[in-house]
Amino acid sequence: MLPKADWSHLIPHAGSMCLLDAVLAWDEKTIHAISAGHARADNPLRDEHGLHAVHLAEYGAQAMAVHGALLARDRGVEEARPGRLVSLRDMQLQEEYVDQLDGRLDVHAECLYSDDSGAQYTFRVEHRGHLLATGRTAVIYAAG
Repeated sequence: MLPKADWSHLIPHAGSMCLLDAVLAWDEKTIHAISAGHARADNPLRDEHGLHAVHLAEYGAQAMAVHGALLARDRGVEEARPGRLVSLRDMQLQEEYVDQLDGRLDVHAECLYSDDSGAQYTFRVEHRGHLLATGRTAVIYAAG
């Protein structure tokens, strides 16, 4: 397991907007992260009704960012690489709000394609084995 302190400096998300708590497993193509912040009253994506499941796309995108950062670190890069989320496709939600779910969320992402200009991933978010959200995201990295 990799705690947040091990990788949070590698992604551009900071403070309460860094939604993932730890990485349970990762390899060249996949990552499995966890988060319990969906239930926090101070979650930055939460509104007066709670945390809408559509925001699980951000959890998936952050897993994607952490995965890319861990791969970059293996190549000797120790700095955050900003990117712009440019596509969210095929998103399916199984719940409307997720803030009342106790325990942790399991966030899985799989890299479909990656190069120096961007990446595409699929993601899924589960709670106690129950599928909450799935989708496909694409990011373009800032020129640098």
